[in-house]
Amino acid sequence: MLKALVESTRPRAVQAWPKSETECSPHPADQHVGRQIAIVRVQSDVSQAQLARSIGISFQQLQKYENARNRVSASMLYEIGRSLDIPVSRFFEGLPGNDETSRNASPLPVDERIDFIASAEGQRLTKGLMQLHPRVRGRVAAVIAALGEQLAELDANRDINATDEPTPANPKTA
Repeated sequence: MLKALVESTRPRAVQAWPKSETECSPHPADQHVGRQIAIVRVQSDVSQAQLARSIGISFQQLQKYENARNRVSASMLYEIGRSLDIPVSRFFEGLPGNDETSRNASPLPVDERIDFIASAEGQRLTKGLMQLHPRVRGRVAAVIAALGEQLAELDANRDINATDEPTPANPKTA
C-alpha cells in the first residue's frame, strides 16, 4: 500500500506534442512590427547599438525584435517609439487588417538599406563592425562613406562624358 502511495505522488513525465511549422514561425504581425522598427530606425539614422542603448537592451535583442525572432512587448514598443520620437501606432501602419491606420496611411517607402541589413551579408557586416572599438568603427564608416562618394562622382562623370560624345554616324545611312 505504501509503495502504491509513493508511486502515485511521483511527478510524471509530460509528453509535449510536437510543434507545427506555424507555431515555430513568427506571426505576420510580429514580422510587420519588427520590420517597421528597423525602417523607422534606419530612416532616423540611428544604429541598432544606439537604439538598444537608449532603451536599455542589447543590440542583439533589438536584432531579434527587428527579425521577429522575439516578440516586442507593449512597454518595449512604447520605449522604442519614445526613443525614436514617433507614436507607437506608426509600427502598425500598413499592417493588413489594421483598418483604421490602413485607410489613412500612405504606402510605406521601400528602403533597400533594410533589405541589406536583414541579409546574411548585412548581418555579418554589422556583427563585424560591432566587434570593433567605437573609434575604429567610426573611421571604417568614414572610409566607406568616402568610397561611396568617390564612386558616385565617377558614375556622374561617366554619364556626363557619355552624353557629350557625338554618336557615330550609321554607316548604312551615310
